[in-house]
Amino acid sequence: MLLYSNIIGSGQPFIILHGFLGMGDNWKSLAKQFSSLGFELHLVDQRNHGRSFHDPEFSYEAMASDLLRYCQHYGLKNCILLGHSMGGKTAMLFAALYPELVSKLIIADIAPRFYPVHHDSILEGLSSLDFRIITTRKEADLQLSGYVQEVANRQFLLKNIYWLSPGVLGLRINLSALRVHVSEVGEALSSNLKFTKESLFLRGDKSEYISIEDEALIRLQFTDSTVKTITNAGHWLHTENPLEFYESVCSFIV
Repeated sequence: MLLYSNIIGSGQPFIILHGFLGMGDNWKSLAKQFSSLGFELHLVDQRNHGRSFHDPEFSYEAMASDLLRYCQHYGLKNCILLGHSMGGKTAMLFAALYPELVSKLIIADIAPRFYPVHHDSILEGLSSLDFRIITTRKEADLQLSGYVQEVANRQFLLKNIYWLSPGVLGLRINLSALRVHVSEVGEALSSNLKFTKESLFLRGDKSEYISIEDEALIRLQFTDSTVKTITNAGHWLHTENPLEFYESVCSFIV
């Protein structure tokens, strides 16, 4: 039950955790840039995502335990840990529970508070993909367009499609488990959790995931934290403004 990962480069471990319905490969371009600075990038697929194992249990506690086993397996210590959205909450919990393994924490566009469920139409659209009928990505895109209007969002979701067997498409994600436990994604982390090492919280200036009010909560639980805004970016700040995102992370870790 070891998490799948793509490991790039060598040096100090630098783990990246993707968001809901994503995968480690979403971060490959930035990872190659970070690796050139002397870091060993670990692009991890969290449970029920990407190429990692499927399991009916889905919670931040389970995902933090998965990451602990991963670090123990590879003997990782003194890690830089970056998480986006859902991956950010996993990263926050992991850092608070196992601070001895984390040297610096980077959180992309998420706070430790509660968020209401807002993935219903996306999950419904993915559930509507009948691969007994749909045989091409173009057909899947057309079907999904009835549920997800934004082209960029559909392209992100369609990365989950792969060839299950010759001529037969399938989804890498464990859609049934994610639909059952989707409310877990928005759950707040315990207010008792604290992390005292350096932390950087990055938010998009067009995103509402980290509000001004959230900053007080962040600084209360992550006592040595900085909140920085990435311009011309929404929730997907690392893809919408990758240069400013990269430069902000580099100034924090180098």
